[in-house]
Order: sequence, then structure tokens, then C-alpha cells
Amino acid sequence: MRPELAQAIELLRSNAPEEVEKAIELLQNTVFSFSMKVCGHREDAEDTMQEVLYRSLRHLVRIDDPSALAVWLYTVTRNRCWRMRRRSAHAGKQVSLDELMPGQPELARLLQDSAPGPEERAVKSAEQDLLQRAVLRLPPQLRIVLVLHDMEELDTGELAAILGLKPGTVRVRLHRARLLLRQEFSRLTQTRQRVRGPAKRAGRPTKPIKGKSAVSTRTQQCRDLFRNLSEYLDGRVETPTCDLMREHIEACPACVAFIRDLQASIDRCRTMKAPCSPSTNLRLRALLAREYLRLLGVAGTAKGSKSP
Repeated sequence: MRPELAQAIELLRSNAPEEVEKAIELLQNTVFSFSMKVCGHREDAEDTMQEVLYRSLRHLVRIDDPSALAVWLYTVTRNRCWRMRRRSAHAGKQVSLDELMPGQPELARLLQDSAPGPEERAVKSAEQDLLQRAVLRLPPQLRIVLVLHDMEELDTGELAAILGLKPGTVRVRLHRARLLLRQEFSRLTQTRQRVRGPAKRAGRPTKPIKGKSAVSTRTQQCRDLFRNLSEYLDGRVETPTCDLMREHIEACPACVAFIRDLQASIDRCRTMKAPCSPSTNLRLRALLAREYLRLLGVAGTAKGSKSP
């Protein structure tokens, strides 16, 4: 869970107008950012933020637990986004794990340069745009799990409460969502490279392809590992199984390259930003802060005023 929610709870409990307004700003950014990642449209995200926060004020008065706040806030926001979401061409797409498993050409490409430098891992503005487009290509039931877990930092239990699913179902959807996002991002990146031409890598000679046998022959161990990669990367695999998986990975260049690429995709999600414009929502923030204080029965106004 994002630390901003715990901070917002503390600020709200001060009952001081300036602190309450700071809390509302944190909640504005949280709701807007989540809505943008799920819906992809600024106007929809702003409308959602305004409606959700206004509806949440009475609940904010009673909620003391940050986790409970997260479950409430994301549930209401998700419902609002789903009601107004625009139909996507990818909305009904069903993908099997076999389709998400990389083929020989992709593994060869990953093995071609299996140790990218730090400059290639930096999330640039162009990559942010591609990432947002890739997220919107995911089916809604996978997209919502990915955004809540890898971008909004909620845990499996909180997701299960928000979505009304069993924890095991959440984990299965998260794994599929991560794999599909990696695949869609890769496709978009390759399309952009074809349009712009191959990028030059100064001072970095092309490496020979290693481990061709690993590319041409996918063992059952590779497939078993592939099905449990998210559990492995999130440290949720029991020690004996984890040791077996690690032993296979260390002996399989193709798996090493793919895991590195999947982890890079997860890292991009965790650093994705969709900030709310402070100037656009300054007046709304002041109004919401005043209404919150009125509900509390506290005499006060928004920022810049003193309580009598």
C-alpha cells in the first residue's frame, strides 16, 4: 500500500484545516493516478476523482486504518471507472499461458543482449507512453489486478477484498497480467523501432548469441518455471521449491534472459507516474476540506483560515 494513504489518515485526524487540505491533496493524487492507469483518459480520471472523493468524505470521518481506507477508496474508484470506461478492442481478449511463453525468435533477441546497461533501464517519457498504451491493451480483469498490485502497491489480501476474489485467483491473474504486459510492451517497442530505425548503441558491440540449445529446446522444467515466475519473483515460493527453480535458472540462459526482461517490465510498472495537476484541483481541494470539517463538526475553513 502506498505510504500516502497512511499519511493522509494522520493528517485528517489532526482536524486542522491546513492539514486536512494536505490530506485531500494526497487522496486526489491517489484516485486520479489510479483512474488514469486504468482508464487512460484524463477527463474520465478527473471526473472520477471528483465524484469518488466527494462520496468518500463521510467514510473518511470514520476510517482510522490505512488498509481499510485503501480497500474502500480503490473499490469505489474501480466501480466508477468500470461504469464509464470506453470500450477497448482488447477488452474481451483471452490469452493462454502457452501464448505468453516466448518463442524462439524472441528468446534469441533477449539472449542477443542479456545484460542491458543502466541507461536502458531508465524509464523515459517515451517509455511511459508505451507502458500506458500496453496497460490499456490488457483485458480489464487483468489490468485492474496489475495496476492495484504493481503500481498502487496493494497486497494480495487487499486486492482480494477490493475485487471480491480469492487470493489464489488474484495471484493467477497477476501473473497473466505481468506476462501479457511484457509481451504487449515488447510489441509496441519493436513497432516503434521499426518506424524510427534501429537504435545505435555507442561503445557497446553486438554480443554473440549464447545458449542456442536453450532457445531451440524448451524443457518441461522451463514450462513449470514459467507458470510460477510471479511467485518466484515476489518471494512467495517455499524454500525447497525455490532452490530447485534457482538451480534450473542458473543452468538455463534463456530463462535468465526472460526473467530479467519480465523483472524490468515489473519495475517499469512500479515507477510509472500519472500525477494530478495541482492547479486544476486547488478549488476542489478547498471545497472538500471544508465539507470534511463540517461533517466533523469542527469550526474551520480551508487553507489560510484560522479556527475560532
